[in-house]
Amino acid sequence: MSRDEVRTIRVDALARVEGEGALSVRIAGGKVTDLAFRIYEPPRFFEALLRGRMFTEAPDITSRICGICPIAYILSASQAMEAACGVRVDGPLRDLRRLIYCGEWIESHVLHAAMLHAPDFLGLPDAIAIAKGRPELVTTALALKKLGNTLIETVGGRAIHPVNLRVGGFYQAPAKAKIRALIEPLRQGLEQAVTLARAFAGFDFPAFDGRYTFVSLRHDDEYAIHEGRVVSGRGLDVPVEAFLDHFREEQVAHSTALWATAVDGSAYLLGPLARYANNHDKLTPTAREVAAEIGLGPICDNPYQSILVRMVEVVLACEEAIRLAETYEEPDAPAVAVQPVAGVGHGATEAPRGLCYHRYRIDGDGRIQEATIIPPTSQNQRQIEADLRAAVEGNLHLENEALRARCEQTIRNHDPCISCATHALKVTIARE
Repeated sequence: MSRDEVRTIRVDALARVEGEGALSVRIAGGKVTDLAFRIYEPPRFFEALLRGRMFTEAPDITSRICGICPIAYILSASQAMEAACGVRVDGPLRDLRRLIYCGEWIESHVLHAAMLHAPDFLGLPDAIAIAKGRPELVTTALALKKLGNTLIETVGGRAIHPVNLRVGGFYQAPAKAKIRALIEPLRQGLEQAVTLARAFAGFDFPAFDGRYTFVSLRHDDEYAIHEGRVVSGRGLDVPVEAFLDHFREEQVAHSTALWATAVDGSAYLLGPLARYANNHDKLTPTAREVAAEIGLGPICDNPYQSILVRMVEVVLACEEAIRLAETYEEPDAPAVAVQPVAGVGHGATEAPRGLCYHRYRIDGDGRIQEATIIPPTSQNQRQIEADLRAAVEGNLHLENEALRARCEQTIRNHDPCISCATHALKVTIARE
């Protein structure tokens, strides 16, 4: 390979990510001289279309941002509106919210880990190819993903974009018998999650030292999923309403999605690696055992091993769902009454991909005056680009095809949902 040779690599359709984006890399003199992770999918203006709508409509409208993690948007919006109106949802209703969120973690994590990410480690193009050689992996993953969707449907009324959630709680509380009927399938799901975690632990993981600033929610009493304070591995510990004091959004020329950074302009990382590092001491018993068994310490800063951390979180979600189903009692009312009050409310939950932040200002009639939604992928974009630069610089010896594949894998480490902030990713690498 001549140092003077100029090469261009294009990938016009990368399945196994969600949305549309592009990556261009220029290498000159054996060094990366330019790199841009571009998002060109048209913006959908959800924040603008929310203005003038009633505060009760925000959960259903924002859930349409993503069909894979609608619960993240529903609950972040609901909690922001409840905070603005001075209402807190607790007791059995809070447990139901955590239970349905466990369903979302199960179905989303398994979809990514087994169907989108695992092929990279097996040298295969897709899950169909995995099914030909290792059908037990795919059938186990599909059964586990179906369990997550069943959990969402049982609590939320529908598996995709559930319709039973509202500001204040639910339209109808599920019958105790229906929730208890989930216990045995969840126990089987827990075994399936452990099986997949052990299988994925046998993959060959490229070496990578992320040295990330991990940002996530943290809760005093549980592994943070749907509530908590905003913390970082560098000592940040603030309530959700202080989020914008520490993080900001900016426009960059090569992306139609806003980028989020810390207020000092630095990148940070959300998602399973961040949650795991910031909440390791809150893992459920089986999740802790599985993490140790598959070689994870209290912090994992190799993004290629994020597939293992996702499976630890699936184990945790199954274990938590069993606990919640076993103790579930039907609430006296399906929702807490919420009367509109002029004010500002903030909400944040942990989508599978990371912290999903919402801020709303409503008037006394409950109409939305301002809306700010910062999804996980927009917050991870800058760090993904930094990871790409490090991956290219560390693998300049690879031929273009192998380097392109490593770039794609590096992006998929973070399970980006570009439609929230990719099916088609164009990668251009030019060597000079």
